[in-house]
Amino acid sequence: MAEEEELSMAEATIVNVLEQKELKWIFVGGKGGVGKTTCSCMLAVLLARVRKSVLLISTDPAHNLSDAFSQKFTKTPTLVQGFSNLFAMEVDPTVESDNLEQMEGMGSFVSELANAIPGVDEAMSFAEMLKLVQNMDYSVIVFDTAPTGHTLRLLQFPSTLEKGLGKMMSLRNKFGGLINQVSRMFGAGEEFGENALMGKLEGIKSVIEQVNEQFRDPDLTTFICVCIPEFLSLYETERLVQELARFEIDTHNIIINQVLFEEDAVESKLLQARVRMQQKYIDQFHELYEDFHIVKLPLLPEEVRGTEALKSFAVNLTTPYRPEGGEAETKDLLTKGRIQELETEKASLQAQVLDLQSELEKQRKGKDLANS
Repeated sequence: MAEEEELSMAEATIVNVLEQKELKWIFVGGKGGVGKTTCSCMLAVLLARVRKSVLLISTDPAHNLSDAFSQKFTKTPTLVQGFSNLFAMEVDPTVESDNLEQMEGMGSFVSELANAIPGVDEAMSFAEMLKLVQNMDYSVIVFDTAPTGHTLRLLQFPSTLEKGLGKMMSLRNKFGGLINQVSRMFGAGEEFGENALMGKLEGIKSVIEQVNEQFRDPDLTTFICVCIPEFLSLYETERLVQELARFEIDTHNIIINQVLFEEDAVESKLLQARVRMQQKYIDQFHELYEDFHIVKLPLLPEEVRGTEALKSFAVNLTTPYRPEGGEAETKDLLTKGRIQELETEKASLQAQVLDLQSELEKQRKGKDLANS
């Protein structure tokens, strides 16, 4: 019995993901407000220890990567401070791509043709991003996705765009040279003509077909569900797992965040009731997903912010959290991590002050020479 418990405890980690060396795409998703960004950041930090290069991408319009790492990120991959092989970027899949803008420049005919395919603007932007990412040499890419509904749309993009582009290409024969006529009417050059447009669409379609194939390969792609031990989150996770199965996307890891343990609730009847409620849903998670790796992360008194704090808390993803002294140890690690972050920030500010003092001194000397 003890051996069985030990085996079960050993499986309550994401070590299986870290050991899957062929993985190329890792999605982290779930209901809003469950801690997806923190979990994806910690996963990226752990992957950076065992992979040559890691790219962390936020596709959530309400980007939080910058807040999590206390560092500003943009739509261009940026090296995360304190790492030599971890990069992060924040993109908005709803922004229209250059291809769509070019189509719109050719007149309402092509615009309407593009808009007739539901979600094509998002799909093409996502395709552009995937095309960009594929051309970069990262050994693994982690997606910090938006809340569930948006994530499911994002996972549908490959097939949506594949079907949509197929329709557009089938219309090519039907409309013949109409696209060329439209582009000439609007004074556009050959780069907006039928052959140029179809060439670009075929290029995107090729990328999407490759990615679609990779997304359905469990050796290359996996999805990690993040949730909290509450009814709505359990329901949302079940919906997500079923949809992922429908899309043939592998998922075998669940992170249950914000868990209260009995040891934390000794002096509060309210917390004790909360522990009982949470345990009911945790038991249901284990019943529903008995073959999944289910990791429990403790509820903390403060946010996990900054590289050092993320590194410290990430230990709970590879070693199951134990409340006996674990909370004090976690708090201590987070406090130490925050102190290190503040010390780094202080050193950076001191360096800036020295630079400004040096510049001021130069300006003063220049002024004295001018006056002499």
